[in-house]
Parts: sequence; structure tokens; C-alpha cells
Amino acid sequence: GPCTECSCSSGKETSKDTSNAKKKENGERTFIPKIFFGTRTHKQITQITRELKRTAYSSVPMTILSSRDYTCIHPAVSSSGSNRNEMCVELLEGKNGKSCLYYHGVHKLSEHHALKSAHRMYQAWDIEDLVRLGKKLRACAYFAARELMVGADIVFCPYNYLLDPQIRESMEINLKGQVVILDEAHNIEDCARESVSFSVTESQLRAAREELDSMVNSNIRQKNHEPLRAVCCSLI
Repeated sequence: GPCTECSCSSGKETSKDTSNAKKKENGERTFIPKIFFGTRTHKQITQITRELKRTAYSSVPMTILSSRDYTCIHPAVSSSGSNRNEMCVELLEGKNGKSCLYYHGVHKLSEHHALKSAHRMYQAWDIEDLVRLGKKLRACAYFAARELMVGADIVFCPYNYLLDPQIRESMEINLKGQVVILDEAHNIEDCARESVSFSVTESQLRAAREELDSMVNSNIRQKNHEPLRAVCCSLI
């Protein structure tokens, strides 16, 4: 039969309390865990939310966490290429006298009831839906998705948002006591390897060695730089 303990059975909103606690009739508070659903790619999230729409739980409060590559709608930032994160931070900090007007409109997107009533998003949605609505309302879809996590019963995101402690901290993800589902979990090992791997070209190694040579010869923190120089030399 249907679940009678969680909000998904009634379609009601969750509390704004980040602990996801709700009050019982006697005034006590009971903890209701969120479901964190991790996938290998963003494309898989779209497929899963499409299936969610076909279930009895299609109106459950949800959100999708993704990078600015998928959700930033600021014209200058979204077309900048690889430095979107840096440009976003600069705008938020008001550097060069500029700020992000889309960030100031986050509240238009950041509440589940607003999405469902005013914007007719009664069912599960995907990133494209949120971005499309963000452009219409001139509201930041990236930060709205993060704000929606507070009241969400289901949070969809790529694996690394759950596995990488730095990403969890920056996204304010607390998995203690929560339900974690990893789709196609056999991909976890490859994903973990990729997240801590990077490529270095021979020319980059040579440039690094020359820089380290200069520092060592100038007696600049020799104790720290000599081991690094030795590593560079061993790789060339």
C-alpha cells in the first residue's frame, strides 16, 4: 500500500528546516530522510525524472543538482567556456562594479509551491524545464536548484556530488541519516578514479621543472621545491 509516513504519500511540502524534520500532532518532531539519487551522467537524470512523472509520486518535492555548465543562464557567463565558476563568483562578489541580476531573482524559483502553482510545474521536472523557467523569470536556475534542496524529498545529482567531500561541503549536502541510491553502481570505481585523475603534458612538466629550478637556485623554500623538482625530472 502507499507510504503513510513520508510527505510523498500526500504531495505536501516538506519543512524548510534543513534537518527535514516535521511536527507530529503532539508537537514532537520526527526526522524524515531525504532520498539522494546519484547517477553517472546528467542525461540519466533526465531519463529518471521522465519515468518519475509516470508514477504516483510525480508531485513529490524534488530538485536536481548540477554544474553551472547546465544551469547558468547569464549570457556572458554561460558563453564563456571553461571559467564559468570563476566568472559567477566574481559577479556575486560585485567585482568590477558588476553583479548578477539573475541571482537576485532566485526567490522566484526557489520554492516548490511557486513552481507548482504559479508556473504549472505540478509534476517531476528536469534541468531543461528549470532553465527554461529561469530564463522566463530572469532567475538563476543554478542557485534555485540548490535552494530547492531544503524542502525536497528527492534530490537527483551526479555521483561525484555524493562521493566527493569537497563538493558535498560546497553544495551543503549532509548525508547523515539520509537514503542514498546509486544508479548503476558498478560505475562508481571508474567515476571515483576520474574525479581524482588529471592529465599533464610533457611541455607543462618541462615548464614546471624550469620554474622549480629557478626557485631552488634562488634558495626559495628549497625544502619544499626540491622534492617536486625531483618528481618532474623523473617523469621527463
